[in-house]
Formats: sequence, structure tokens, C-alpha cells
Amino acid sequence: MIRNAHLVEQFEDELARRTPIDIAESFRIFDALIELARAVGRWPPEDPLEGIEVDIEVARVLNGPRPDPDEAGGPDSDVVEQG
Repeated sequence: MIRNAHLVEQFEDELARRTPIDIAESFRIFDALIELARAVGRWPPEDPLEGIEVDIEVARVLNGPRPDPDEAGGPDSDVVEQG
């Protein structure tokens, strides 16, 4: 039983940050996942657009609204142009 789960999580996060990304290994993993999906009959999908509404909504929530820099309180709102 892990008693200090937060320490393990911190260690894993730090390890992930310090470990370089190997793009070739990432592609090998992706290819293996595609082959697995084909082997179990889940790829290609029968209807590629099935569930697209959910994907779009998740993207909207994750990306959130973009703040308008011209609005009051924006990051550049106190900058005055000199001409």
C-alpha cells in the first residue's frame, strides 16, 4: 500500500518532465494501437463521424473562450500607442 501517494505522483510528474520524448517510439506505439484496434474489429470505425458532437463539445470546454485583448483588463489594455 502506498502511504505517500502525493510523493509518488510528484516523482512520476518530474520523471515525465525530464524524460525526452522519443518520436519514433511514439509512432511505434501508435501503430501498435491501430493494429490492435484492427485485430479486435474496431478500426476503421463503421461511421467515422459517430460521436463527433461530443468531441466538439469537449474541445470547446477544454479550449474555453479566448479573451479579447482589447477588452478592459486584457494583458495589453494599459499599453498606449504613441504616434
